[in-house]
Amino acid sequence: MRDDCIFCKIAAGEIPSQTIYEDDSYRVILDLGPAAKGHALILPKEHYADIFEIPEEKAGEVFRLAKNMAVKMKAALKCDGFNIVQNNGKVAGQTVFHFHMHLIPRYTDDGQDINWKPGEPTQEELKETADIIRGEI
Repeated sequence: MRDDCIFCKIAAGEIPSQTIYEDDSYRVILDLGPAAKGHALILPKEHYADIFEIPEEKAGEVFRLAKNMAVKMKAALKCDGFNIVQNNGKVAGQTVFHFHMHLIPRYTDDGQDINWKPGEPTQEELKETADIIRGEI
């Protein structure tokens, strides 16, 4: 836990939250600035800044928890769909640098647009990019 991290304090219970699930490793809270009704955050109780710091085993646990929470939240909230979002780095929209995953119930006509404009790369550009990535794997 880091003293200067608000999500560490929330995950430890030092700052009140609307907790919807908790175990020894994770706390799931309702987001204070929700994109839609029921928008929640999965917070590991250990501090990791982002996907690049969290151990692989923990990342797998978070996604299993996200799947289980999404199933239960969809049933409880009667939402029409679901976004599971995880941002890494300021340019990617991360505003709190404690790894967390957004669970966002979606409703028809909820006014949210959590999408991107698809690019139009050529096959040559795709191959070049794939070659660069494969060189690191």
